Formats: sequence, structure tokens, C-alpha cells
Amino acid sequence: MKYQEEELLLKKRFIDLSRLADKRDMVTFSNFLNLNEINLFFQTVSELTTQYKLSGGYEFAERQMVSFIPDALSLTPGYQVKFPICCLKFVPVNPKFAEDLTHRDILGALMGLGIERCKIGDIKVRDQAYYLFCEEELSDYLLSSLKSIRRTSVRGEKTETGELQITQEFKEISGIVSSPRLDSVVAFLTGKARSKSVLLIQGQKVFVNEKLVSSNAYECKESDTISIRGYGKYIFLGCTGETKKGRTKINIKKYV
Repeated sequence: MKYQEEELLLKKRFIDLSRLADKRDMVTFSNFLNLNEINLFFQTVSELTTQYKLSGGYEFAERQMVSFIPDALSLTPGYQVKFPICCLKFVPVNPKFAEDLTHRDILGALMGLGIERCKIGDIKVRDQAYYLFCEEELSDYLLSSLKSIRRTSVRGEKTETGELQITQEFKEISGIVSSPRLDSVVAFLTGKARSKSVLLIQGQKVFVNEKLVSSNAYECKESDTISIRGYGKYIFLGCTGETKKGRTKINIKKYV
């Protein structure tokens, strides 16, 4: 019940932000949204009074912010929304003695500073460079306060998102499933029994093309993007044939 109330409040928040933008002829913004929250946003689109645009600061962003754009601006030739998103780059002060830090380590350090998750976008780890996207108003505080992650001392700087080149890396995976149904593919990707994959789908932890899918019978199609909370994000490349026993061979790319 509490979860449903939170969803209703979030939907109301989207509508209120749209109305505020329309009333004041100014762009308003949400916080960073996760995949489930983005799905909830799309459920409210028909009730919005403005145009909208999503961005997470770079092309492949998973966590994104919504801008609500009044007609007075959206109809202006050449108008471009400037999202209040800042990209920060942190590196070890002494790379030789730096730990092998993960996304979880960086997020933990941010939570330790009392930062709300909705204020932070994606976190990308590239060798010994750690990029994090945040709401612009937080950037100076993070640069002055985030001095260590675990036991590794770090220093940070602002990076222009337009100049930042984050190339998405993938790992190709091949496997055999009983069928291209979503529950079967999720079971393969998570290494769990099919019955457990059904629970993940019913538990609202599986998204296809950034939309929540509640039917385990959904049949995966070529180029579908599948996100499983807690496990990762994948692109379904398609079926490549059948085994002698009639099982389906599939190819998938995993975001890394």
C-alpha cells in the first residue's frame, strides 16, 4: 500500500511540475529518476500541459531527469533546454596505491555525505577515473567534501558534459534457452531458476525498452533493451537457431 501511495505522489509531482512550467512560462525539472520512475512518468504524459524532454547528461544515461517545457519556449525556433546537470570526474590522488573501486563504493561514499540518491545520476567507472552526474547545485559541495572513497584519497574536477566522451562498452553473451520468452531470458541472464525469474518480473524489477513489463510471457525481440534491477542492462540481439532438442540459441550484449 505504501509503495502505491508513493507512486501516486510521484505521478502527481510530475503533473504539478508541468502545470507550474505552463503557468510561469519557465522550464521546470524533476530529480534524477530510475527506470521504474521513468516508467511512471510515461504513464502521466497524457495529463501533462507542456512538452517534455529527458536527459541524464550523456547519450547512454540510465538515470534521467525530466524537463517540462512550456509552449512559449518549446515553439521558439532553435530553443534548447539546458539541464541543470553537472559531470564530476574523480581520480585517485596516488594511483599507485588506489583500491579497485566499484560503482557501489562510490555510491556508498556519496550516501555517507548525506546525499539523497535522487540528486545523483549515473556513476561510471573507467579504469581509475570515476565519473558521476549530479544536480548542478550539488557540484561544489561534492568537490569540496568527497575526499576519499573507501581508503583511497581522491580529487575531483568539473567536466563539461558536451566534451565528455563516454563510450558504452559491451560484453557479448551467447546461450541456450527454452524459448525467447522474457522469463526464460531473465532466468538465463540472472542464473536463476525460471520460477525465480518470474518473481523478478512480478516484483517490478524487469524493464524492456525502459518500460516496466509485468508479463513473463512477453517474447523478446531483436534489439530489445532489457534491464534487470540488481543484475544489469542488456540488448537482446536475437535468436540464432535451435538445438537438436528444439531449444533456442540466443545472442545478447551486456552493458559493462
